[in-house]
Amino acid sequence: MSGGWRGDMWGAAASGIGSAAASAVGTAAGDETYKYAKEIITNLSCKVENEADYDLEYNYERLIEQAKKLYACRDDILAQAKTKLVTQVYEAWISKVTKSEEEVQDLETKYKKEKGKKRTWSQRLIGSSELRTDLSQSMAEKCKKLHNLWVEGKSEIGIVVEKLPERVIIMHGPKSEDKIFLESYVEEILGHLRDKNVKRIGLWGMSGIGKTTIMQSLNNNEDTAKMFDIVIWVTVSKDWNLEKLQHKIADRLKLNMEGITDPNEIAQLICRDLKSKRCLLLLDEVREVLDLPLIGMCESEKDSKVVVASRNYHVCCDMETDLEIDVKRLSEADAWKMFKVKVGRNVNLPGIEPIAKLVVSECAGLPLLIDKVASMFRRKDNFHLWSDGLRSLRRWPSIKIQGIDELIEYLKFCYEDLDDEVKKACFLYGAIYPEDYEIYKDYLLECWRAEGFIHDTSEFRVARDKGHSILEELISISLLEKSAKMNHVRMNKVIRNMALNISSRSCNFKILVKPREGLQEAPNEVEWQQANRISLMDNKLCTLPEMPDCNELSTLLLQRNQDLIVIPETFFGCMQNLRVLDLHGTGITSLPSSISCLKRLKALYLHSCNCLMELRYLEGLEHLEVLDIRDTSLNHFPIQIGRLNQLKCLRMSLSNFGIRHSSNIEYCRSVFSSLLLLEELLIDVDPNNQSWEVTMKTISEGVAKLTHLTSLSICFPTVDCLKSFISTSQLWKDFRFTFQFSVGYHDTTLYKILDCFEYQIRKCLKFANGEGVDPIISDVLLETDAFELIGHKGTSRLSDFGIESINKMRGCLIEGCNEIETIVDGNRVKRSALTCLEKMFINNVPNLKSIWEGPVHNGSLSQLTTLTLCKCLKLKKIFSGGMIKQLSQLQHVKVEDCPEIEEIIAESENNGLKPDALPRLKMLELSNLPRVKSIWTSDSLKWPSLEKIKISMCQMLTKLPFNSENAINLRCIEAHQTWWSALACQDDAIEQRLRSLWFQSPS
Repeated sequence: MSGGWRGDMWGAAASGIGSAAASAVGTAAGDETYKYAKEIITNLSCKVENEADYDLEYNYERLIEQAKKLYACRDDILAQAKTKLVTQVYEAWISKVTKSEEEVQDLETKYKKEKGKKRTWSQRLIGSSELRTDLSQSMAEKCKKLHNLWVEGKSEIGIVVEKLPERVIIMHGPKSEDKIFLESYVEEILGHLRDKNVKRIGLWGMSGIGKTTIMQSLNNNEDTAKMFDIVIWVTVSKDWNLEKLQHKIADRLKLNMEGITDPNEIAQLICRDLKSKRCLLLLDEVREVLDLPLIGMCESEKDSKVVVASRNYHVCCDMETDLEIDVKRLSEADAWKMFKVKVGRNVNLPGIEPIAKLVVSECAGLPLLIDKVASMFRRKDNFHLWSDGLRSLRRWPSIKIQGIDELIEYLKFCYEDLDDEVKKACFLYGAIYPEDYEIYKDYLLECWRAEGFIHDTSEFRVARDKGHSILEELISISLLEKSAKMNHVRMNKVIRNMALNISSRSCNFKILVKPREGLQEAPNEVEWQQANRISLMDNKLCTLPEMPDCNELSTLLLQRNQDLIVIPETFFGCMQNLRVLDLHGTGITSLPSSISCLKRLKALYLHSCNCLMELRYLEGLEHLEVLDIRDTSLNHFPIQIGRLNQLKCLRMSLSNFGIRHSSNIEYCRSVFSSLLLLEELLIDVDPNNQSWEVTMKTISEGVAKLTHLTSLSICFPTVDCLKSFISTSQLWKDFRFTFQFSVGYHDTTLYKILDCFEYQIRKCLKFANGEGVDPIISDVLLETDAFELIGHKGTSRLSDFGIESINKMRGCLIEGCNEIETIVDGNRVKRSALTCLEKMFINNVPNLKSIWEGPVHNGSLSQLTTLTLCKCLKLKKIFSGGMIKQLSQLQHVKVEDCPEIEEIIAESENNGLKPDALPRLKMLELSNLPRVKSIWTSDSLKWPSLEKIKISMCQMLTKLPFNSENAINLRCIEAHQTWWSALACQDDAIEQRLRSLWFQSPS
């Protein structure tokens, strides 16, 4: 029975008794009757009041207890809300609890007031219990409401949800002066992150180069926050393991991993959470390959991406990055700017700047080292302190220099991490060349083999392959650098200093290195005696010692000592272990007789010895494998070559060999027939001297019969000569065979197209001043990677050589071909064409009217990245109908001196062009196009990858196809002031945007 119902019953009973009592009073005759009635009424009212008090007390206690439970639930949820997101349902619930709290306080106040009252027996009798009964009933009803609210809060359904982790946690960012010089890398990475086809990006380079600074800038960049729902930064420590890595990512995602220890379960948890998020994972200081799916980074529905920063190139590649960005050292100008900013006002003191620039040069363009050295010199406030500081810097490593030693410890880790002594020796060998010296890869590999570093094979080709593997590993861990010059590497100052320091402590790698020091006198006897590798290249030596005592010497580099005319006859008498001798570019006229003492010599370089007129005493070089005698003044074919039966690589010139007599010609043939082990042969000619024609025909006959040949660079005077070689040689079609064939006479034997590739082209054909389509040319084209067609006559199309023949080529240069009108005639072919072509250069082809005529089959030109058109006087259209749809890989377009072109992308040829056309175009150069009026007629294209435009002498081009939303990666518009002034823009916002990108080109 509820207290409310019980109170009502007792109230009614009391009321009835009161009426009966009143009637009795009115009719009673005596006091006894009245007294008795009063006693009954008093007892009844007390009983009623006691019942009401009991119910009120009971409901009050329930109310207080229920309120405490509700408030505790509310406080728990409020605590959760500090780390979680609250919902609108939660807000409504809190509002109800707050209102209920006020109502409970009101009931509490009424209860206390009622409890404090003192009532007479008549007040108790007449209606006073009704107030308490109502109050008790209100409390009972409030208890129900509080209980319901408590149940709702305990369920937590719809009340709170997990608070999302912050989109980006701003890193302790790079200093502004550091950021400026590395910002181009950040912009490049952002451009790739916008590319839906790029999922993983590798960032690599040596320690101290600025990788972490780039990653920090990327993390903090506003564009990064716009592109991704969450950016996760993880520095992979030296003692990393899978569990640590997973926990770092899970903590960042605010995942509850309580009770979960199995890495597979954690990976699934991470993967599920990231499935619907656009996530950017930044992994810094990655030393070993990480299995991303094993960590939990699976394919995301929302286009998640990963950027890996490592000093090891192979780590990036093995993590299946879509592209790898090599972070290079700062340029000399940028290094100087950075140093000036960091060192402060003291750099402006009188006489300091020249010294300061020398200090900067010691830092080798490394931002970390510049920072350390600048902080050291910042305290130096006079000329003497700066001079002493430079002197100390140059004396490293004999004295300790703060900053350098710290960096060297990072670099030594890379050296010590090399897994065998051969690789370490190959690295140390690089220090015998000057800092930042451009070392030709093949030459370095030949020296390594000659030294015995690569000794487990007799085949030159196999040794070269192994050498390239070692070279790439040294590059991948930043102990060597790729040069901007194709097929060259270099070693920077800091790395070289480290190598010299290591070699100075070695017993079997003592180096005497004095290149480019202006030496006029050779080192003393003790120095010759102590060293086993000596480099005196690029000096001014006039004389050499008579017979230095250096039996342990294995490499001697004397190249480009132009004043060295005579080598003493006994000079090589005590160099029995010499294996590498480089004399190229010296002024010598002959070799001394003691050269025959070099029984172990394996590599001899004499090229560019312009005064060398005779070659004697070679017969003693019984182990010689490499001989280079290009560009000398030898006027007869060297007889001794035929006796070098271990020769594997020969480079020579025929420019001065006037072989006319039949006996000499026959001898020439027999010499090459005797070089049975020859694997690599390069023969240069003077293109302006046709006296080599007869000789070359003879040589090609002998060369065609060599059975170990793997690489051949040769000039054939005629197509018939080429045909004779092809018909005889059994090797030239072998997939391992490398060739550079030049056919016909031309003003240079160089292959221009080879320098345009980032990788090595193995098979190249130049056809100069020929006529028509000879089947033998088409046959060679079937095997060719790059083709140069120079001054050709008798054909109007490249496709006339046969679609099958031109479909393998990766590069094509067409120059001075007056009869060429189009490259491919689609009306005459029934399949895709130029499917592998990456680079096309068309220069001085005056009658060219189009690149493509007729239908373009799917797959044609699908790999083209570079297109250059120059001096095509009749060319009116570049991208024919349907052609532009195939150019998904095109990155660089250059058009110059083409007076008839009016539109870069002709509207009439490209109706209905989709916005995503030319998705990878990065660079557009337009020069001297007097009639061009537009790049594209509207701003409908997205231009998603476009980074730079160069415009020169295009006076009618007054509008660009850009608005405020497209070309999001455009960073530079290079043009002259007069052109910019005439540019018309749709509105002020677009003009302001384009103006911010404008860079004034030189007049």
